[in-house]
Amino acid sequence: MTTGKINVSVENIFPLIKKFLYSDHEIFLRELISNGTDATLKLKHLTSIGEAKVEYGNPIIEVKIDKEAKKIHITDQGLGMTKEEVEKYINQLAFSGAEEFLDKYKDTAKDSGIIGHFGLGFYSAFMVAEKVEIITKSYKDEPAAHWTCDGSPEFTIEAADKTSRGTEIILHIAADSLEFLEDSKIKELLNKYNKFMPIPIKFGTKTEKIEQKKGEFVDSEDKEELFKTVETDNIINNPNPAWTKLPADLTDEDYKNFYHELYPMQFEEPLFHIHLNVDYPFNLTGILYFPKLGSDLQIQKDKIQLYQNQVYVTDNVEGIVPEFLTMLKGVIDSPDIPLNVSRSSLQSDAAVKKISNYITRKVADKLKAVFTENREDFEKKWNDIKIVLEYGMLSEDKFYEKAGAFVLYPTVDNKFFTLEELKEKLAANQTDKDGKLVVLYAANKEAQHSYIEIAKDKGYEVLLLDSPIISHLIQKIEGDNSNLTFVRVDSDHIDNLIKKEETSISKLSEEEQTSLKTVLETIVPKQNYSVQLEALDSQAAPFIITQPEFMRRMKEMSQSGGGGMFGMGNMPEMYNLVVNTNSDLASRILNTEDQAAKESLVTQALDLAKLSQNLLKGEALTAFVKRSFDLIK
Repeated sequence: MTTGKINVSVENIFPLIKKFLYSDHEIFLRELISNGTDATLKLKHLTSIGEAKVEYGNPIIEVKIDKEAKKIHITDQGLGMTKEEVEKYINQLAFSGAEEFLDKYKDTAKDSGIIGHFGLGFYSAFMVAEKVEIITKSYKDEPAAHWTCDGSPEFTIEAADKTSRGTEIILHIAADSLEFLEDSKIKELLNKYNKFMPIPIKFGTKTEKIEQKKGEFVDSEDKEELFKTVETDNIINNPNPAWTKLPADLTDEDYKNFYHELYPMQFEEPLFHIHLNVDYPFNLTGILYFPKLGSDLQIQKDKIQLYQNQVYVTDNVEGIVPEFLTMLKGVIDSPDIPLNVSRSSLQSDAAVKKISNYITRKVADKLKAVFTENREDFEKKWNDIKIVLEYGMLSEDKFYEKAGAFVLYPTVDNKFFTLEELKEKLAANQTDKDGKLVVLYAANKEAQHSYIEIAKDKGYEVLLLDSPIISHLIQKIEGDNSNLTFVRVDSDHIDNLIKKEETSISKLSEEEQTSLKTVLETIVPKQNYSVQLEALDSQAAPFIITQPEFMRRMKEMSQSGGGGMFGMGNMPEMYNLVVNTNSDLASRILNTEDQAAKESLVTQALDLAKLSQNLLKGEALTAFVKRSFDLIK
């Protein structure tokens, strides 16, 4: 048997890095600044434990463009490297200095914020540069080193005359990457990836006017001369964003200001926020904001930003954040998120599911607290957040379990009930023949106005449930509450569903009712309508169209996300035509001798009922309008 080691050909590594390692060439700037940040934070830690006998000071990272020479300079004031360390960390591909540092100082450096992991970030420079130089001086009392490589396996390393601590990376930009020599492009990348890096980042200068000190200006009536124009460092990032602070140290105004820092083009204020802060069994911080949301499921997602130790990773947080919360906005930051080598996507990992479960639980707990502390305010915000919570109840069992404590069911009259409160309210008056509590609801307050009024006249409570996923949610709630059934107000007539002590008596005899039904069934299209006679109040509408609750609900569920699951897609629309036997029209139809006049009465009444349900369209609507004008001539 023969054993050995696979020999990786270094000659081919740089083309592979350039083409495959990172999905986007612009990542080079994020990686190099992350390296500079690591070098600075390492120095901070070493000085704090007394191992580095130097002054930490107020270090920054600086990015400069030399457009004429086609170079980008990235300079840090971190711990730097000796010649031996350059050979160790730079010349050995994928040797991660950050990982080695954290391992060496694992007891004291676990919260230092050091970013690096794979040891490949530096080589992202070769995606945009034809040559890369490193000029570096260690915090130790050793000579500076100058490393140069042109993208081949060959490099040079020699002494340098650098006297200040830290590292300067010089990128000689390749002909196919000249776009990165534009100020606007670098600003865009810094704002995207490095906006909240923990070390201040300088890019260019800014001018400002400051008041001159006494003796610096001559007496003058020109007020402008009281000031002088100076150039100052242009620090483009916020090293201490709100999510890195404790909730107790932040005001509501701080949270709102940070929201607008994240989304400068968002003018509406968020409804409320949730501050995440956990250190076991994983590290995670962040702030989630509930923006104003309507009832549209096609809301733009990808508004939550994922960071790893304040380094922007992605706005695709699928997996980390439960799907129903991707409609929120904000920031999640965790050093424990398992990312692929380019940090551009998540790796499959059990920790990801734990993080997702934690966020679900934390959000549910916060919603319960907001509801409990100020129910009135929560009710005012309900319509703006309900789509997220209803979606959460459908998609996350853990959220559904907790949702009963704060999810609301509003009525058409703007009263709000929790599910338990609603059950208590209905117990006295709204039960069916089987003893089930009947929850009457409207999906459209305007379109179903007449049905709502009929129900309210009988003393029934009517909910307003108008989200596009309500049919699915109703199914789930009914499945968990066997004593509860939901019925839309324009479904099978409520007098068939609600058990009443008294029933209305029809003006028509049984023989007259049989005759009336026969007349109606010869005129009303059988393929779409089932004729039902009901003894309603004489003031109620003569003809009322309802739809069987089960059929309508299955149709809705099929259309709103169930696909062909219920096999309802091609079924004809079936309705009930409820005819009020106590109406004057019913008696008139029965007593009209002329067949044409009888048919005209039924057709006109049926069209009016269709019109109230928005079912009269096209040619039938045109004919109805013409017929109506003829009647009033």
